[in-house]
Amino acid sequence: MEIKLDSKKILEKEFKTGLRGYNQEEVDLFLDDVIQDYETFKKTIAELRNENAKLQEELTAAQRRPAAGSAGTTNFDILKRISNLEKHVFGSKLFDQE
Repeated sequence: MEIKLDSKKILEKEFKTGLRGYNQEEVDLFLDDVIQDYETFKKTIAELRNENAKLQEELTAAQRRPAAGSAGTTNFDILKRISNLEKHVFGSKLFDQE
């Protein structure tokens, strides 16, 4: 997508005047607003591109790191931890009744 206008082209644009032409002052005021909007859009786009690049870098770095707790953790380890927690919460009574 190509942007045809920039603030300089808008500022330097000359309009031909006719017998019943537009009010030059109104056109200039409107073009001033358009120029300000273009500058705001350019700034916003640049900020969003920088933020996007930063987030892409963070995502790439996060994908390279192993998930927390996944290294060496097996189902057996998890079941053992649950068993220990049950013993701690319910005491030895839970296991003595079997």
